[in-house]
Order: sequence, then C-alpha cells, then structure tokens
Amino acid sequence: MKKIVLNEYGVPEDVARCAEAPDVGAPSPGEVVFDVIAFPLNPADIGFCRGNYRIKPPLPATPGAECVGRVTAVGDGVSHVKPGDLVINLARENWASQRRVKAEDAVPIPAGLDLKQAAMLRINPPTALLMLTDLVDLKPGDWVIQNAANSAVGRLVITLAKAKGIRTVNVTRRDDVFPELMALGADICLTDGPDLAERVRAATGGATIPLGLDAVSGSATARIAACLKDEGTICTYGSMTGEAPSVSVADVVFRGMTFTGFMLGRFMARRTAEEVRAIYADLGQQMLKGAIHAPVDSVYAIEDIREALIRVQTGGRDGKVLVSPGGEVA
Repeated sequence: MKKIVLNEYGVPEDVARCAEAPDVGAPSPGEVVFDVIAFPLNPADIGFCRGNYRIKPPLPATPGAECVGRVTAVGDGVSHVKPGDLVINLARENWASQRRVKAEDAVPIPAGLDLKQAAMLRINPPTALLMLTDLVDLKPGDWVIQNAANSAVGRLVITLAKAKGIRTVNVTRRDDVFPELMALGADICLTDGPDLAERVRAATGGATIPLGLDAVSGSATARIAACLKDEGTICTYGSMTGEAPSVSVADVVFRGMTFTGFMLGRFMARRTAEEVRAIYADLGQQMLKGAIHAPVDSVYAIEDIREALIRVQTGGRDGKVLVSPGGEVA
C-alpha cells in the first residue's frame, strides 16, 4: 500500500512524498475498504500541503479531500455498498492507494461512470448545485452572476443553472475562454474590471440580479456586489487572491446586501445520510449522461506526486490534474 505523506508543511512538491505503508486490513463492523482508483489535486489540497488550510492536523499527515474507489470488502452491518461498487469518500486522507472508512463515508455512485470524471464528483458538482439551491430561492428566468467562471465550479454553475432555466452572467480574467463558456450554456460573458457593474447592466438590459457567487475575494467581491439588486445576496466560496472579501458599508447598510459564505461540509451536514446519497446519485446520473463534465489536464502515477504537484501549480493547464495509484486510469 502506498500513500502520500507530509512530514512537514511547506512547498507542496518538496514536502509531499510517496511512502510504503501497511495494508489497511479487513473492515470492522460498520466499515468499508476500497482501492483508490484516482484522486484529483485540488486548490484546497495545495493549501493543506502548505499548512495554510483551515485543517492542519499533527504530522505526519496525508492530504486528499476526494477520490473515487472500488469496494473490496465490507464489514458486518453494511448494506448500502458491496464489493465491486464504485464509491466516493466523504472522509479525507485520500492520497493513498487503499482506504478503510466508516460505512457512512462511502457513498455509492453509478456503475459505468468515466473514472476520471468520477474522481471529481465529491466536491465541485454539489458545491455548484447547493449554491444554486440553498442560498436564494431562484426561479426560472432569474439571473446569477459569478466570477472565476472558467473554474471547475464556475463551469458547473453554468451547466446546472442552464438546466434549471436560470440565466448566468459569467466574469473571467480573459476573453479567450468565452466560446467554451457559451458552449456550456452561459448567457453573458464579461471580463472583470472596475466598470463591471455598468457593463453588466448594459448586457442584461438592466435586469435585477439576486445572487452573486465570488471565488476571487478581495476587491472582486465588491465588484460582484455592485452588480446585484438591493437586498441581494453575495456569497464568497473561495479566495483566488488570498485576500479577505471586501464589501462596502454602503452595500451592507444602505443597500441591505446579505453577505455570506459557502463551505460544502457545512451545507451537507444539514442533510441526512440518505439525502446526501440522493444528491450524489442524481449528480452521478447527470455525469453518466454527459451533462456534467470537467476537463482533465493530465494523469500521474502516485510515485510521480512531485511532478503532479508541479503541474497543478503551473499556469496554462487545460483542466484538473489527477493521480491514479493503481494505474487503472490513464
């Protein structure tokens, strides 16, 4: 069994190493054992390696917020999955070739899923979905504006919003991605800038926008807020700038804006295990039909974790970087 181990926090490609580890053993009652087929390298994982993520466990530690695996054994009392099933794991420490987890953390997903896509099912698709359903009571025809629209979550927001009849204004740093976003179903694409609110009003014909999604933070948060209707909701779910979100006193006090944040675990915790499984079953079916799809840049062996980490921090990539511990995904 191999897993990625951090003995210190720091530059990811310098501190993460592939190590041999004992086999996880047979499952106890209420546990599931599965082989990890693939895992993506996410921005949160990079922050984890650097030691500046919200979770900073004692060392040595193993990163990994998500993965897809195939069940090899189940303990007594486990009935919702069986050997051979594909699962995603709600627990962490997934940069490994094998996992043993509590049964409730192993969520079954449809057989036949593209394994690369399945590796990216746990976090980004439900994040996009729940931001469209849980923050504001959106109706068909309503508008949503988002920055970082070319990100994995941003692309999913476009796709899922289109399916619900919700219109999107999509803000990016550059315009060469506009054709791809329009092909996904984007209604309007604009580059960010100080006059964003004026250009949004012109492009939408002065439409009222009740919800803004912000993954950039810093002054970008205020630019999105300026595009919303009075008493609209601005939600920050990431910080590409590394800065705190900035919202003016005028927006909060005089315009009555609601400023909130989104973290998937917090919103999932409001739901029962059955409801969580239902969400993933639905998203899995959409993925199976090709309605949900994320580009993949490259796939690495677990032994090549250094090269994979360098690649994921390199600009100009065309999608996610994945690692396949068993070589099942090429």
